Amino acid sequence: MDIIEITKAPEHAGSHSCRCGEESSTTFPELDATLIPHEIRHPAIFGALESLKSGEGMVLVAPHKPIPLLAQIEKKHPGNFSVNFLDEGPDKWHIELIRN
Repeated sequence: MDIIEITKAPEHAGSHSCRCGEESSTTFPELDATLIPHEIRHPAIFGALESLKSGEGMVLVAPHKPIPLLAQIEKKHPGNFSVNFLDEGPDKWHIELIRN
């Protein structure tokens, strides 16, 4: 019987918690919702938001002012996200969401 040794990826300063070896950026990642099919857009955004730890954030690019989505986020996670409108349309909206 062969023994398989499982090793962890090395820890590097500034690397992601998933230990993929890529360096972390000083800016928040951008999720362009305009590229996500409408049928799965909100679940995809919630998946991204729920993966964030306290102090982490993302910039959401939306095709319109996402008032219904922001209401859903507040209802599901009351007070857990700070919202900052970086660019308000008319074609694309850029919204910074930071987990408190």
